[in-house]
Amino acid sequence: MAAALGDQRDVLEEVIEPYLMQQGFVQRTPRGRMLTEIAYRHLDLAVPTSLPGQLDLLAALPAEPEVE
Repeated sequence: MAAALGDQRDVLEEVIEPYLMQQGFVQRTPRGRMLTEIAYRHLDLAVPTSLPGQLDLLAALPAEPEVE
């Protein structure tokens, strides 16, 4: 991305990335930086059926049994 913008990597990480995160377009995950649903809609792209993210790790946990 830095090459496409003609900027150095430091500028991208220190200026552009925090702005995109603040606006809700990018999130950091264990798998790296990913576009959010907001970004897909802003770019008029089809939103993937499942956006991997940090919270998806919790979705795989089995439900706790109810205590009577």
